[in-house]
Amino acid sequence: MRYYIIAGEASGDLHASNLMKALYKQDVNADIRFWGGDLMQNVGGTLVKHYKDQDFMGFSEVIMNLRSIYRNIAFCKKDISQFNPDVIIFVDYSGFNLRIAKWAKPKGYKTNYYISPQVWASRAGRVKRIKRDIDDMYVILPFEEEFYNKYDYEVNFVGHPLIDAIADREQVDEFSFRAEHELNKKPIIALLPGSRQQEITKILNVMLSVVDDYPDYQFVIAGAPSQNYSFYKTFIKNSNVKFIANKTYDLLSVAHAALVTSGTATLETALFKVPQVVCYKGSTISYQIAKRIITLKYISLVNLIMDEEVVTELIQGELNTKRLKEELDTILDDYERTKFFMNYYELEKKLGGKGASEKAAKMIYENLAN
Repeated sequence: MRYYIIAGEASGDLHASNLMKALYKQDVNADIRFWGGDLMQNVGGTLVKHYKDQDFMGFSEVIMNLRSIYRNIAFCKKDISQFNPDVIIFVDYSGFNLRIAKWAKPKGYKTNYYISPQVWASRAGRVKRIKRDIDDMYVILPFEEEFYNKYDYEVNFVGHPLIDAIADREQVDEFSFRAEHELNKKPIIALLPGSRQQEITKILNVMLSVVDDYPDYQFVIAGAPSQNYSFYKTFIKNSNVKFIANKTYDLLSVAHAALVTSGTATLETALFKVPQVVCYKGSTISYQIAKRIITLKYISLVNLIMDEEVVTELIQGELNTKRLKEELDTILDDYERTKFFMNYYELEKKLGGKGASEKAAKMIYENLAN
């Protein structure tokens, strides 16, 4: 079978790479062509375009790069036509993927979606488009199945692939990790400022502004695979700040606490049982637009899944040195940390256990074979 997979950012690259591994197990003759990143490329198949070439976020940033986006859409349609896949698998990245799906379905291509667009967060009217353009949807968050059922759209809850990604990874020896990266014996506060330059620029300076108040800890920036050290270097002014590239899971496995940009990283941090403060700051225009269309009580996946404020969210103006220090003091307190651990274990139960990628791949392959 021929599979065309489209993922558009670091988290999509991770989940799509695991889906690809599972597809190769199901279909030994699988021919996979994809948009994605290094992790997908390491699995096999043919990389068409790297997500680094599509590094746009926020409403104003997208508008400024419309010409490039439309050029990518046109190229993608042409490439799909030439490859003529048995199925197109969309992985998150809704702004781009839903446009391709709208074109692909009338052309007769089978359309599958793995990791739903966040229509439950804003613009729920998009469900009508999804029902029209997507043959099968595979969701990874427990509340998504119920959400879609309200619109008479049956979807498949397969569990969250992060559970597998974390459980199957090689365990890290903390002593060796510290020695390799020249870290001292102080407890580590991990800084996860996001993967795109725009969000890192907005958020990392605020995260680093509290460093001098915590001389008994060391701060370590988790470098995103999509960015080079030269970019991060401009932010680092303190000797108590270290940088480690492409080792976020290893870093979280030894971290004492974390400051985390909202997104998949909040859930990853929770699954590593690390107390965290969630940080978000976008451009003024993007934030004002988002405020008017997003209907959620929370922005972090942890709080959304638990349906309560398990982790503190500092958003836009609230993300400042004073508030960040207050919340960091809280997550370093032993009593408060115990509450985090209890909530995190409950969160993991709600996510449905291991095997998400395998379940999704099996369903995709069997639907094609039948």
